[in-house]
Amino acid sequence: MRKAKPKKRVILPDPVFHDVRVTKFVNHLMYDGKKNTAYTIFYTALETVKAKLPNEEKSALEIWKKALENVTPQVEVKSRRVGGATFQVPTEIRADRKESISMKNLIIFARKRGGKTMADKLAAEIVDAFNDQGGAFKRKEDMHRMAEANRAFAHFRF
Repeated sequence: MRKAKPKKRVILPDPVFHDVRVTKFVNHLMYDGKKNTAYTIFYTALETVKAKLPNEEKSALEIWKKALENVTPQVEVKSRRVGGATFQVPTEIRADRKESISMKNLIIFARKRGGKTMADKLAAEIVDAFNDQGGAFKRKEDMHRMAEANRAFAHFRF
């Protein structure tokens, strides 16, 4: 769209925790419009997380939020063509994009893991992210490292 900005869609909170972020996460997790299946996977994963971390005083939802926070990148590199050369320019990320990237990374690396069910894989990835480990956390660290390495080109920011 050239002129008008698209309308933001209203996302309803989830039925159990009444949280919009949970619904967004489930929407990313969902395949082929199977939202109930995605909700089942997510809630089962949170129960598994609570079972894996019994001595943690936080609730399963708080653990998930902290895990998301741990895998949320602050900067990313974008390709910018200047005078025939392509530079990787570090730029800060908008808040809504940060949230989306962190959710997608958590799900992508959960899908790559070994495990019986998707709920088990997601639970394992959430626990790893909570403990600053795992594939999604490593992806965030790599993004930050790339941005730091290309800090000299920050003046090409647009």
